[in-house]
Amino acid sequence: MTDYPHLLRPLDLGFTTLKNRVLMGSMHTNLEERGDWNRVAEFYATRARGGVGLMVTGGMAPNREGGVFPGAAGLFTPEDIANHRMITDRVHAADGKIAMQILHAGRYAYGPDCVAPSPVKSPISPFPPHELEEAGIEKQIADIATSAARAREAGYDGVEIMGSEGYFLNQFLVTHTNKRTDGWGGSYENRMRLPIEVVRRVRAAVGEDFILIFRLSMIDLIPNGSTHDEVVQLAQAVEAAGANIINTGIGWHEARVPTIATSVPRRAFAWVTQKLMGKVGVPLITSNRINTPEVAEQVLAEGCADMVSLARPFLADPDFVAKATAGQSHLIAPCIACNQACLDHTFAGKVSTCLVNPKAAFETELVVEPAEVPRHVAVVGAGPAGLSAAITAAERGHKVVLFDKAETLGGQLNMARKIPGKEEFDGLVDWFSAMTSATGVDVRLGTEATVDTLAGFDAVLVATGVLPRDPQIPGQDHPSVRGYVDVLRDSAEVGKRVAIIGAGGIGFDVAEFLVTGDSPTESLPDWMREWGVTDPAEARSGLAPEGPQPDAAEREVVLLQRKAERPGKRLGKTTGWIHRAALKMKGVEMRSGVNYERIDEAGLHVSYGEARERPEVIACDTIVLCAGQVSERTLADALEAKGIETHVIGGADVAAELDAKRAIDQGTRLAAAL
Repeated sequence: MTDYPHLLRPLDLGFTTLKNRVLMGSMHTNLEERGDWNRVAEFYATRARGGVGLMVTGGMAPNREGGVFPGAAGLFTPEDIANHRMITDRVHAADGKIAMQILHAGRYAYGPDCVAPSPVKSPISPFPPHELEEAGIEKQIADIATSAARAREAGYDGVEIMGSEGYFLNQFLVTHTNKRTDGWGGSYENRMRLPIEVVRRVRAAVGEDFILIFRLSMIDLIPNGSTHDEVVQLAQAVEAAGANIINTGIGWHEARVPTIATSVPRRAFAWVTQKLMGKVGVPLITSNRINTPEVAEQVLAEGCADMVSLARPFLADPDFVAKATAGQSHLIAPCIACNQACLDHTFAGKVSTCLVNPKAAFETELVVEPAEVPRHVAVVGAGPAGLSAAITAAERGHKVVLFDKAETLGGQLNMARKIPGKEEFDGLVDWFSAMTSATGVDVRLGTEATVDTLAGFDAVLVATGVLPRDPQIPGQDHPSVRGYVDVLRDSAEVGKRVAIIGAGGIGFDVAEFLVTGDSPTESLPDWMREWGVTDPAEARSGLAPEGPQPDAAEREVVLLQRKAERPGKRLGKTTGWIHRAALKMKGVEMRSGVNYERIDEAGLHVSYGEARERPEVIACDTIVLCAGQVSERTLADALEAKGIETHVIGGADVAAELDAKRAIDQGTRLAAAL
């Protein structure tokens, strides 16, 4: 008997059977471009060993002009085929199945040779695309079919044709990007010719006994996108052309609606896939913000889809399915949808990994093995750095004692989890708690570690975190002034008119906390109203005609920073725009190039620029200091002075905002090498 009967039920495709209803969705990790094929193979084999039913690779370019960026990986040569055979052989040895995604970027390609149905430049690429002529369109179709045939030669069990997210095939479908007047434009029947012809030609190239997934944009979330009737029409035509499975794509990359960030409710778009159920005969996969087996099971039990796609959750925990099968869902490392180490890395040209699991994509480098000589290790500080170090050290067989003077695990994660839209951090703290128990860490909360209490340990890992930086503003001891810790941890009273000093990640979080009442992330209808999302059967592309309708702000907030640059510029590459847009919708005023002159009964006195011009008083009830952090190294310095083996990690080592990504990576790597 299982807690997840729908999730773990096999799926019979006729010529092959998937062991369960879980797809590991495509993620571009930038591994293939580095040429270390053993590393690429181990990344996928690790997840195959974890029990996933079917995996899809990152997008492989069918030709040079279709690559997401110059040098993007694809199957262009016999050597490429041999390299990919290393992946498929290892996945099959682990009893897994894997499909290769064929991704033609079209006008999203980050190169001057990009091509598209019409010369309409993308807002997320600097290069205007070349409009394809008839021969050019034929070349793209032939190249995609050839790529599919080579995938079969390389041992893949199938291919996924990327037809969503605003990439090449999607660009032909909508008048937003297709301005053609020939047989490939104009009517919807003409605009959908290309994806149908691609599926037909791919099926002819690979034969009948090969999985062919078509990823179809079911809600575009851009102006002049597809209607629901057009989605149904395309899905039926794609099925008739030879697709075995239809996967759900949500939103174009240029859409001004978040679709996978942590502030998006779980399973926020399963209802979109459900609208297509019963209208095609092939299995449907739903996707986006499904990150626990409980959520996945519910989606399937409700008839929203035949299968679920989880991508980033398999970065967080490659053993997701195995743990669910074993009744150990509490030990599944949770994807918190932060994007910090995955998508942000992808778009920066780095290897994509995971904030929660830094071993992801580093399986051959960051290896956690039993210690040759187990040691007695103390970890001081139960924040993300200390917790990751303690758990990893205990997994290796070290005897670990974890100290924290607070009464709860989590450190500054306990402040982050109070921010509306960051409810996923609750699950992360719960997982850390479960893992300390499962690995046998001796947790001593409410206990302040001293040099004397630590003297008997073989090694001490100091993860004492950060302290708020003192901005030294004249008058900052005024009763109207609060620190971010006072507000987020201690629930200090805050007035209706607020000035926030510091517009880094913490300043933005505090602003979100102060202007938001009930979190829309906890209510799908509220979230859809806030971002202007509606049923695509009611409004083309799923964009509500009235636009975003957020709730009124709880407070009047001014967000200030010293740097003379756009506030929020240094936030996450793929999520910063969401935070800026959310606060703008709430009427938060943002100012930069600010000098803080003094604080008194009148409010916050400021000026602007190096010349300290335009003096002004910002009248406010409360001033919140979010002016950065400094490392808390008092204990580390004292231990080192006594000659005790001391390792400093996390914020105690480098105070840079509240960087859980760096903290967890550093803690894990240190413990793996201890």
